[in-house]
Amino acid sequence: MKKKEIKKLSKDEIVKNIDKLKKDLFNFRFQKMNSQVTNPAKIGETRKTIARLKTTLKGKANA
Repeated sequence: MKKKEIKKLSKDEIVKNIDKLKKDLFNFRFQKMNSQVTNPAKIGETRKTIARLKTTLKGKANA
């Protein structure tokens, strides 16, 4: 998810996306343990996206 896309989202949408991505990350961890992960770079990308969303959410809360 790009920064431009994230800035357009509302607070509720950001929270929903964070929850969804956390579930995806949880599943990626199990796939990694079972050697079933097809794209290991997706794990890091998901973690960074969660961090971007949280940063944007905190910025909107302070504004």
